[in-house]
Amino acid sequence: MNKFTLLFTFLFYITVIAECQTIKQKPCNIIFDTDMGPDYDDVGAIAILHAMADKGEAKILATMASTNYEGVAGVLSVFNTYFKRPNTPIGVPKGYALSLRDTQHWTDTVLAKYPHQLKTNSEAEDAVKLYRKILAAQPDGSVTIVSVGFLTNLANLLQSGADEYSALSGQKLVQKKVKLLVSMAGKFPSGWEFNVMKDATASQHAFDNWPTPVILSGFEIGEKIKTGLPLINNAAIKNSPVKDVFSLSIPKAAEDSTGRKSWDETAVLVAVRGYSAYYTLHKGKITVANEGNNAWDDGGTLHAYLVEKMPAKKVEDIINDLMMHQPKMKP
Repeated sequence: MNKFTLLFTFLFYITVIAECQTIKQKPCNIIFDTDMGPDYDDVGAIAILHAMADKGEAKILATMASTNYEGVAGVLSVFNTYFKRPNTPIGVPKGYALSLRDTQHWTDTVLAKYPHQLKTNSEAEDAVKLYRKILAAQPDGSVTIVSVGFLTNLANLLQSGADEYSALSGQKLVQKKVKLLVSMAGKFPSGWEFNVMKDATASQHAFDNWPTPVILSGFEIGEKIKTGLPLINNAAIKNSPVKDVFSLSIPKAAEDSTGRKSWDETAVLVAVRGYSAYYTLHKGKITVANEGNNAWDDGGTLHAYLVEKMPAKKVEDIINDLMMHQPKMKP
């Protein structure tokens, strides 16, 4: 092992060991990037992120859509508004992006029922420009990005050039400002996973060129964790878009009768609270084929995937409890 490999390995472990909640008095600065729509575990993910923000564990810098179906900005605005953060910046891809959305029509339901400041995607900021603006304004090495959708925005960010916010290239800006990327992506040690394969070109570019440590929550992690039923069955929770989504969607699929598989929630949990209470890490590097399937190279240094340590049922209980959090009233 040469001195450069040793250095990268050292930096990786320094970064991931210094997890957000190690320094208790400072919340974790989070940018949340989601394909809010094709599945509804994204709803559980944004709910627990706001719950942890209310507990002082996270500061939400922005919520980004990695899809561009008309209405996705409004859906993000619904949840930010419900959790009393209506002014949270929202970014949407302005160029190519997938336009996949839900088949259960929960997006239409929450847009019709709940208030939201943004009505159309045109009112949202360009996702890459918003990334650059926010990152440029943050202290060096202070931002955690949690990606629970397609890697579209992150690949575009890396390829972006100097602008009014920073003279740095996207890759240099990420290297300077981002501490950690936590991504719900891949199946390990190899396989096919939705977020990676649907925009394989972006996945390849993002993972091949991302300059900071990356923690991957794979398909096999969230597959075992079923959430939503305690929320649905909690009669005290009323007029909640989170509850409405799970109440509407779970009955529409027999496979969800014991709760929805919770891929995205695990990534958010780890991004804010760190991995060590719940998982161990298998370090290396994710590789993505042109067709979209992924493999793993144990020789890498900056990437690691989660390996179960805490029983899945206990993680499930933690996520279910966070999903039932009710928004705090603001002064």
